[in-house]
Amino acid sequence: MGLWTFLEGLLLLANAFAVLNENRFLAPRGWSFSEFTGPKAKSLKGQIIGLIYAIQYMRLPLIALNILFITVKLVSG
Repeated sequence: MGLWTFLEGLLLLANAFAVLNENRFLAPRGWSFSEFTGPKAKSLKGQIIGLIYAIQYMRLPLIALNILFITVKLVSG
Protein backbone atom coordinates (compact mmCIF):
# COMPACT_ATOMS: atom_id res chain seq x y z
CA MET A 1 0.00 0.00 0.00
CA GLY A 2 1.45 3.28 -1.05
CA LEU A 3 0.92 6.85 0.05
CA TRP A 4 -1.44 7.53 -2.85
CA THR A 5 -3.69 4.61 -1.87
CA PHE A 6 -3.72 5.81 1.73
CA LEU A 7 -4.72 9.32 0.63
CA GLU A 8 -7.49 7.86 -1.53
CA GLY A 9 -8.79 5.97 1.47
CA LEU A 10 -8.82 9.13 3.59
CA LEU A 11 -10.67 10.96 0.81
CA LEU A 12 -13.30 8.21 0.67
CA LEU A 13 -13.72 8.37 4.45
CA ALA A 14 -14.11 12.16 4.29
CA ASN A 15 -16.72 11.73 1.55
CA ALA A 16 -18.61 9.27 3.74
CA PHE A 17 -18.66 11.74 6.65
CA ALA A 18 -19.67 14.62 4.38
CA VAL A 19 -22.89 12.98 3.18
CA LEU A 20 -24.24 12.10 6.64
CA ASN A 21 -27.49 13.92 7.32
CA GLU A 22 -27.96 15.18 10.87
CA ASN A 23 -31.75 14.97 10.96
CA ARG A 24 -32.04 11.54 9.36
CA PHE A 25 -28.97 9.73 10.65
CA LEU A 26 -27.03 11.49 13.39
CA ALA A 27 -29.72 12.95 15.69
CA PRO A 28 -31.80 9.75 16.13
CA ARG A 29 -28.66 7.93 17.24
CA GLY A 30 -27.61 10.59 19.74
CA TRP A 31 -24.81 12.05 17.63
CA SER A 32 -26.23 15.55 17.22
CA PHE A 33 -23.84 18.48 17.49
CA SER A 34 -26.19 20.36 19.82
CA GLU A 35 -26.00 17.56 22.41
CA PHE A 36 -22.21 17.78 22.67
CA THR A 37 -21.37 21.31 23.70
CA GLY A 38 -19.39 22.29 26.75
CA PRO A 39 -17.50 19.65 28.75
CA LYS A 40 -18.92 16.75 26.73
CA ALA A 41 -17.09 18.03 23.65
CA LYS A 42 -13.78 16.81 25.11
CA SER A 43 -14.85 13.15 25.02
CA LEU A 44 -13.99 10.84 22.13
CA LYS A 45 -17.59 10.89 20.88
CA GLY A 46 -17.62 14.69 21.03
CA GLN A 47 -14.35 14.85 19.07
CA ILE A 48 -15.72 12.52 16.38
CA ILE A 49 -18.89 14.63 16.08
CA GLY A 50 -16.74 17.74 15.75
CA LEU A 51 -14.73 16.03 13.00
CA ILE A 52 -17.92 15.09 11.13
CA TYR A 53 -19.20 18.66 11.26
CA ALA A 54 -15.83 20.10 10.23
CA ILE A 55 -15.78 17.83 7.18
CA GLN A 56 -19.35 18.79 6.31
CA TYR A 57 -18.39 22.45 6.57
CA MET A 58 -15.47 22.00 4.14
CA ARG A 59 -17.51 20.53 1.26
CA LEU A 60 -16.14 22.80 -1.49
CA PRO A 61 -12.48 21.88 -0.88
CA LEU A 62 -13.60 18.25 -0.70
CA ILE A 63 -15.22 18.58 -4.13
CA ALA A 64 -11.98 20.07 -5.48
CA LEU A 65 -9.96 17.18 -4.03
CA ASN A 66 -12.36 14.68 -5.60
CA ILE A 67 -11.92 16.34 -8.99
CA LEU A 68 -8.14 16.27 -8.56
CA PHE A 69 -8.08 12.58 -7.62
CA ILE A 70 -10.41 11.64 -10.48
CA THR A 71 -8.28 13.57 -12.96
CA VAL A 72 -5.08 11.93 -11.77
CA LYS A 73 -6.72 8.50 -11.96
CA LEU A 74 -7.93 9.16 -15.51
CA VAL A 75 -4.51 10.37 -16.66
CA SER A 76 -2.42 7.72 -14.91
CA GLY A 77 -4.75 4.80 -15.53
